[in-house]
Amino acid sequence: MTARTIWRKSLNALMLSITGICALVTVSTLFLILGFLVWNGARSLHWTFFTNLPAPTGEIGGGIANAILGSAKLLLVAASIGIPIGLIGAIYLAEYAGAKWAFFIRYAADLMNGVPSIVIGIFAYTIVVVSMHHFSALAGGFALGIMMIPVILRSCEEFLKAVPRSLREGAMALGASKWRTILTVVVPAASGGIITAILLALARVAGETAPLLFTAFGNQFWSSGFNQPTAALPVVIYNYAMSSYEDLHQQAWAAGLVLLGLVLVTNLLTRMVLGRQTAQGR
Repeated sequence: MTARTIWRKSLNALMLSITGICALVTVSTLFLILGFLVWNGARSLHWTFFTNLPAPTGEIGGGIANAILGSAKLLLVAASIGIPIGLIGAIYLAEYAGAKWAFFIRYAADLMNGVPSIVIGIFAYTIVVVSMHHFSALAGGFALGIMMIPVILRSCEEFLKAVPRSLREGAMALGASKWRTILTVVVPAASGGIITAILLALARVAGETAPLLFTAFGNQFWSSGFNQPTAALPVVIYNYAMSSYEDLHQQAWAAGLVLLGLVLVTNLLTRMVLGRQTAQGR
């Protein structure tokens, strides 16, 4: 065995060890966080925690039912804003935009995706809260919807571009217009990827706290409709963690476990949808 071969094998073994250690650190960090949440939050999980309103300050007990419903309302508003704009923008990029316009839109979307969430919260506060003169679920959903747009736009564009050109040519050869081809052939063919992008975007914004502090604000009670301040799981976690009461600290851990569980379920659904689409493609 030559010295060069020994050097290559030694270097390969070294790099393999480094990458393995980095992967182990990453996985260990995830399980450490999960372990902390389960250890500190599982003891506070019970049926009333999911069905009751928060208890008055200083009293033990209470639940986060209003925060769960509030988060669902916020995500509904965010989805109604982010999904149409992001998907239509992705269709434009994949099917219509020229090179210059496409570069500009992609660059703007990437910059928008990197804007700190607190800045988006201040923007939503100025546009919606100040004009309406009160906090609301609409303002919070508007902020989260803005954050969803670049994620959906860039992801859906890639999935739409991955649809074979032969499908487009076949549909147009049968007499379909370009827009009808997109609606009836291209979008259905990329539906699995589009659903994946939407689920990822929802999981991305579900845990955001800073924008909601400026927009939805929070609420200790049920909020009717979408035009009132509303509770949300991230805001509840923040407020409870900053409290001086130990019982609220325990509830913050439990709420964090619930939120992380919802995000994990969403990511699992995303992988299932994407895996099924890949299997069908094969």
